[in-house]
Amino acid sequence: MSGILVHLMRHGAPYEPGLLLGHRDDAPTPVGIARCVSRSAALAFERVISSDLRRSSIPAAQIAAMRRLPHSLDPRWREIDFGAWDGMAPHQLDPAVQARFWDDPEAFAPPGGERWSQLCARVGEAVAGIDRASLILTHGGAMRAALSVLFGFDHRQVWAFELPYGALVSLRIWPGEGLPAAQILSLDSSKAG
Repeated sequence: MSGILVHLMRHGAPYEPGLLLGHRDDAPTPVGIARCVSRSAALAFERVISSDLRRSSIPAAQIAAMRRLPHSLDPRWREIDFGAWDGMAPHQLDPAVQARFWDDPEAFAPPGGERWSQLCARVGEAVAGIDRASLILTHGGAMRAALSVLFGFDHRQVWAFELPYGALVSLRIWPGEGLPAAQILSLDSSKAG
């Protein structure tokens, strides 16, 4: 069996890059949208799935319309919920508190926010439902959670590589009982420019 191609793409740049954007629904810039559209041009897929947040759903809708493919919104592909930190710049937070979160996002979730295991659980459910070649326009945290779920990487390992706006990770998955087996085909974290 040849497996199913799955392309995970991070959304394009929002108007205020550098903020902790979790469930806050900021739109992407026109340049950010164009980057996603351009990056998708050479990819093979049968459908487009995206987070329901605009920074993912707007470019996904354009890509799907251009290819005349179905586009479905799936909130399980949202970014981690930063709770009270959502929309804040990192310099606005206590550095020690922020360091505890990045060191152990399971034990030190943002106030009112989501734990790492909660993010991985919802993304894992979404991954388990993939049944055909798909482009998934999502967020950096959700992409890392998918890699964690599929390959057993811990949070430190998935944060060891950069996923800038428009980053693309291509996988091959083999569905089965529970989570699919998977292989990383490519990781393109090149920056725009």
